[in-house]
Amino acid sequence: MIDLYYWPTPNGWKISILFEELGLDYNLIPVNIREGDQFKPDFLKIAPNNRMPAVVDSDGADGKPLSIFESGAILLHYAEKHKKFIPADERGRNEVLQWLFFQMGNVGPMLGQCHHFRNYSVEKLDYAIDRYTRETTRLYRVVDKRLTGRDYIAGDYSIADMAIFPWMRIWKNQGQDIEEFPRLAKWLDRLHERPAVRAGLKVMRDEARQKQEITEEQRSVMFGDIQFSAH
Repeated sequence: MIDLYYWPTPNGWKISILFEELGLDYNLIPVNIREGDQFKPDFLKIAPNNRMPAVVDSDGADGKPLSIFESGAILLHYAEKHKKFIPADERGRNEVLQWLFFQMGNVGPMLGQCHHFRNYSVEKLDYAIDRYTRETTRLYRVVDKRLTGRDYIAGDYSIADMAIFPWMRIWKNQGQDIEEFPRLAKWLDRLHERPAVRAGLKVMRDEARQKQEITEEQRSVMFGDIQFSAH
């Protein structure tokens, strides 16, 4: 059995989508990032960077439980373990890995900052909003161009798509005009049509839709003093 430590965010959706695509049974353990669950000692033993998602798989290759943090590492582990959503040949595998790392090193960090300064920052900093919105636009263009003449990011549908999709499906919150990226828009629709993708997005969907204002304590947990002093 797999314990999935999860909250409904783009990084969390990556793993719930993958698990639904693979048809895996998993035990869902909510990590409420607004309330500070990510700083609990038991969770930090699994995810020392106090970020979800993380997993503990009772079926490690050596017969012992295996814990994994970082969403990209989780995607790669289960794709290789089940021999799905990553090619077996060297060229195809490296193509998927390049785009997976593109998401981890560029799409997640840059779109995350864009999302933060546009939607969560109390002080609206024009420089930061402009900087990260423009960089987000650039990355959308990279993906849109990549999708010229192809249905998926790297050959067949793969963990590269699963990694990038959750971040770019929330384009409205990142100040993007999806009509400027017609190939990317069709790709988003294509993935939304997959039953497993829809199932993965439904995991704790009610929590994801919460629109209540963040309290000052929750803001400190996520972005302020508690976040930086928790270790």
